Amino acid sequence: MSKPELRRLEREIEKTSRKLDAVRRGEWWPLNSRERRAIAGALVGGSYQTARGRSTGRSDQRLETAGTAAEMRLNAELTALHGERQRLITEAARAKAAKKKAGWF
Repeated sequence: MSKPELRRLEREIEKTSRKLDAVRRGEWWPLNSRERRAIAGALVGGSYQTARGRSTGRSDQRLETAGTAAEMRLNAELTALHGERQRLITEAARAKAAKKKAGWF
C-alpha cells in the first residue's frame, strides 16, 4: 500500500460524500448534465402545468426520480471507492505478513 494512493482514495471518498450530502439537500452542483437536464425539464413541466391550472403530479414524480437516480449513482461510486480502499489495505497487510514470515529463517 503506497500512502499516496491511499490518500488519493481518502480524498475521493471525502469528495463523493460531500457530493452525496449536497444532493440530499437538493443542491445542483454535484449533478451531471443528464441529471440537471432531467430536473430542469421536470421543473419547467411542473411550472407549465401550474400555469394551466393542472396537477403537477407527473412532474413531481420526474423530479423525485431524477434526484433518486443521482443519489444512487453517488452511493455506487462511494461503495466502489470504499471497496478499492479495502483492497489496497488488505493487499498491503498480506505483503507485510509475507515479509515478516520470510524474515524468520
